[in-house]
Amino acid sequence: MKPVAPLPSALRALLAALLITIAIPAGLAVAGEKAAYAIGVDGLSCPFCAYGIEKQLGRIAGVETVLTDIGSGTVAVTMEEGAILEEAAATNAVENAGFTLRSFERKAAGE
Repeated sequence: MKPVAPLPSALRALLAALLITIAIPAGLAVAGEKAAYAIGVDGLSCPFCAYGIEKQLGRIAGVETVLTDIGSGTVAVTMEEGAILEEAAATNAVENAGFTLRSFERKAAGE
């Protein structure tokens, strides 16, 4: 058999990145990273509304901070290290507070 030449470093790096992308599902938090989410909520109009949303989302295991922007109708949620927020749990919390989930988006680290 003829020996196979080693792969160029750029190709090795590309293959490593591809394998990591395949091996780590999108919803899985990486160790050392705190997952952050932007949740759009229909019907937010006052501080009492914000309190209700924050209370319900804060009950979800792993939630570290919840900040509501009444003007834009969005809620920023930061999870504890390694924890993730499932959209179904967020939807349930928003509905329990009496509102409707408009959007659910995971934010990149540092956004």
